[in-house]
Amino acid sequence: MRQVVTGFFAYHAVPTNGRVLEAFRYHVIDLWRRSLRRRSQKDHLTWARITKLSDDWLPKARILHPWPEQRFAVKHPRWEPDAGKLHVRICPGGAQQ
Repeated sequence: MRQVVTGFFAYHAVPTNGRVLEAFRYHVIDLWRRSLRRRSQKDHLTWARITKLSDDWLPKARILHPWPEQRFAVKHPRWEPDAGKLHVRICPGGAQQ
């Protein structure tokens, strides 16, 4: 289960997606709790106990990726002198003035 949660976080842990990550982790814990409760006729698995188990074995939800413009700027640095200026060499009336 740790690999499943880690893989989900690795793909979906982008900015502004924290609530979805928390919800996914909560539902995984709830399904884990239900499956453990089905294994016994005498159910003694409380939310406090499953929370301790999940804190020990499952990663916490956190944002792993930067904002897209930061990520793009790191992978593709702009070295051209006119990179930040739009349409530098295009005149509105063409080449004639």
